[in-house]
Amino acid sequence: MEIQILQAKYDDAMDAIAIGDLMHAYSVDPMGGEAALGDEIRDILAQELGKVPNAFTVLCRIDGKPAGLINCLQGFSTFKCKPLINIHDVIVAKQYRGLGLSQKMLEHVEEIARDRGCCKLTLEVLEGNVVARKAYQRFGFAGYELDPKHGKAMFWQKNI
Repeated sequence: MEIQILQAKYDDAMDAIAIGDLMHAYSVDPMGGEAALGDEIRDILAQELGKVPNAFTVLCRIDGKPAGLINCLQGFSTFKCKPLINIHDVIVAKQYRGLGLSQKMLEHVEEIARDRGCCKLTLEVLEGNVVARKAYQRFGFAGYELDPKHGKAMFWQKNI
């Protein structure tokens, strides 16, 4: 089994298909909301990510087949006055789970972040996604708080 971890090229047809297919697999998974990603989105996702300044995707292939990905967006920490990387999506295809691929992809993301002079990695995870939470904790992630008396940060959203 040959495992390859690489930064995707958004203008590469094979990488673009892998990104669309893996994101679709994630979207229909219970942890992705169980709603199919439309064909139109699958077809243009890599192209649109390529338009986002400082976005990047780490792909994992096993024996040449797409096995996982991490989509990342660079942000900025005002408290540290340095860039940060927000990990937006982490996907390992069902047939490849349990092989430690998320750890290998996270290592690659961290290398890129260090090369960019980033101060931290951030991500969000569903409370009920115990497997992912354990994987992130194993990699060194923890809940965010400035002062324990004020509690941990909460991730909120407002659809527009």
